[in-house]
Amino acid sequence: MTTLALKVEEEKCWGCKACEVACKQENRAPDGARLIRILEDGPRQVEGRWHFVFTANRCRHCAEPACVDACAPGAIAKREDGVVLLDREFCVGCRACIEACPFDAVAFDEGAGVAAKCNLCHHRLDRGLLPACADNVCLAHCIHLVEG
Repeated sequence: MTTLALKVEEEKCWGCKACEVACKQENRAPDGARLIRILEDGPRQVEGRWHFVFTANRCRHCAEPACVDACAPGAIAKREDGVVLLDREFCVGCRACIEACPFDAVAFDEGAGVAAKCNLCHHRLDRGLLPACADNVCLAHCIHLVEG
């Protein structure tokens, strides 16, 4: 079985956050909820030069997702292609998935009272398209959809 995931070459990232904007627009993410977050660390001095380090915090669509096991109402499930989906209609807002995720990749939509997470733009994947964050919006070209 082929599984899908995002690969981020963080050493190439320069923190433009175009992926955050594309994701938010594509998924109409609620205010405050970022389904992919570019975190910046720095400035640091390395070998006499100052620079920032950027890391992409996002759902890893884990092989054995802790969020699925933690979700008592069954609002989170894993598809055959490895995409971990949250059905907001079944979410009761208990935040167990948020606590269970070791990557801090599940947000909470305060307005709706439910969890929110990257769905790998499954609606685009099902049409043969790339996730919004990986579809040539990344200025550093460091986000890729990979099969594992």
